[in-house]
Amino acid sequence: MKKNELIQEIREAAIIAIIRGVERENLPPLLDALAAGGIRFAEITFDQTGRTANTETAQSIADMKKRMAGRMHIGAGTVMTVGQADQAMTAGAEFLISPNVNPDVIRHTVAADCVSIPGAMTPTEAATAYGSGADFVKLFPADTLGLPYIKALMAPLSHIPFLAVGGVNDRNLGDFLAAGLAGVGVGSALTPKDRIAAGDFEAISEMAKRYTDAAFTAQKFQSESELKS
Repeated sequence: MKKNELIQEIREAAIIAIIRGVERENLPPLLDALAAGGIRFAEITFDQTGRTANTETAQSIADMKKRMAGRMHIGAGTVMTVGQADQAMTAGAEFLISPNVNPDVIRHTVAADCVSIPGAMTPTEAATAYGSGADFVKLFPADTLGLPYIKALMAPLSHIPFLAVGGVNDRNLGDFLAAGLAGVGVGSALTPKDRIAAGDFEAISEMAKRYTDAAFTAQKFQSESELKS
């Protein structure tokens, strides 16, 4: 898939599932469950503590990219170095997400024709990220920043496509999309550790369906509002 097509599909899907700290044996049923609920994008995160080797994360990305072909796009999360970016892209990651703004990582990702989504908290960070070539800028932590702050930040930076990450759930997802964000990233609220440990992947599918339904409703309402204005 061409990069511009992938960017458009991210906008249409509006949700990226964040897979953090999940044992490798649980990744196949988890991603199957998310896909069954309509989730089309998932990021598998690097572990910066060193407890999980970067090579193991890269292998998980490669394995899930193969398994989910045609059903879900797989990317890498918590990408903080050029080396991690290389490992992720070599494994087949279609997009790279970071919690910070590292111009070297952004430029390296874009040069490889991969979608770049760095994380920012301030107008300066957001402008620096986008100026370095980022395709989207992740506003993080969204729940701590709050919608009033996010709206104020976005007002002079309306040319930048933003994603909200941190504290997003099925109750506030619609509010973030209605505020004009291009999408959201959802972590533990969509992939609860207790459900995974219990093997209750049917419940995760049901949760995923609630999220995708909420995103569809919010996008439909926004489109109708734009047509009326």
